[in-house]
Amino acid sequence: MEFLTQHPQQEHDQDQANFSRELMIIDTKNNIKKSGSRVQMHDQETTNTTSTTKKRYIFLLGINYLCLFVGSISSTLLSKFYFNHKGASRWVSTWVQSAGFPLLLLPIYLPFYVLKSTDRKPFTGFTPKILSLSILIGFLLGFNNLLFSWGNSYLPVSTNSLVLSSQLAFTLITSVIIVKQKITYANLNCVILLTLSSVLLALGSSHDKPKGLTKSKYLIGFFSTVGAGLLFALYLPLMEKIYKKVHCYSMVVEMQMVMELAATVLATMGMTINRGFLEMKKESKNVFDLGEKAYWLTVIFNVVTWQLCFMGTAGMVFLTSSLTGGICMTALMAVNVLGGVIMYGDNFGNTKIVSSLLCVWGFSSYLYGMYMKMKEEEKKKESFIEKLINDDFLQGQHQFVEMTQIVTHNGRG
Repeated sequence: MEFLTQHPQQEHDQDQANFSRELMIIDTKNNIKKSGSRVQMHDQETTNTTSTTKKRYIFLLGINYLCLFVGSISSTLLSKFYFNHKGASRWVSTWVQSAGFPLLLLPIYLPFYVLKSTDRKPFTGFTPKILSLSILIGFLLGFNNLLFSWGNSYLPVSTNSLVLSSQLAFTLITSVIIVKQKITYANLNCVILLTLSSVLLALGSSHDKPKGLTKSKYLIGFFSTVGAGLLFALYLPLMEKIYKKVHCYSMVVEMQMVMELAATVLATMGMTINRGFLEMKKESKNVFDLGEKAYWLTVIFNVVTWQLCFMGTAGMVFLTSSLTGGICMTALMAVNVLGGVIMYGDNFGNTKIVSSLLCVWGFSSYLYGMYMKMKEEEKKKESFIEKLINDDFLQGQHQFVEMTQIVTHNGRG
């Protein structure tokens, strides 16, 4: 009798145990589904965020290269325009390259105080160390500008542009030393081709002297341009190393303004000692053969275009690397060569044709190498995300098996 009364109770307990076990199994399955769902949602959010960041990056990169493109070509042609029309002061040419630094105050202060598009105050995080480095590099940039002015005053635009491309080989060397740049087939091939372009030009440049230019002045212009290229090859990797400690693009603009200010101080000292400002007045009224108005328009446009050039360069180095920035600048040399031929009738013989073709070939090979590298990185990223999802799913399955075994064991017990 006692047995008969206990049997239904045992069945009831057994049913409850089975029901609990089923609930635990269902709960484990749900957890696995939720885990997989969370991974998918996180993957989707990551993809969306990456896509947005990539679009902003490409937009900013495009803007900076546009500034570099317009600034580099326009500033080189305008600098030569100044000397072609009897402008003779190399200090004036040096001064206009950096005197436009107040223009950078607009992108520095407008986003925070007027557009309200950022929460970061201008010069936030601008440490004394960054300030000191910016000033020192600014003086280096000022001296580089002086060398460029000397070279541009004597050499044809096409010759000057192609000689400047020799800085790329030195940029690769300094990048390897300063920022540990990896040498790949793409960048090495590009550097070799662009350097060969400059060597060919140097070998065939003896017949490219403008009328009335002595051999000694031609050599001064040639080696001044080489010196400017060497200094710029040092400038680019130094900036890349400093930019690694910079938090945002806004700080890049702020640093550029400080550097241009320092370069302007150096140029202003030279202008003051050599009476450059008085010379500007005399040139505008009595020397410049297109008249006073044309003179000041030339100066103003020089100031603006040089700022575009330098800001575009700084942005390219920050967003990519010093070597990529140098390659992009060198690739524009071929366009400058054509500009010199079209605007000023520079001689465009066989040597320059071959040099220009080598320049285009080298840049194209580098772009292809960058494209293949980006595709490879995207594949690695996709494989990594897929591996994370699979690992999380397998872990969930393993947990499910373990939970099932535990529940089954407890049910039997």
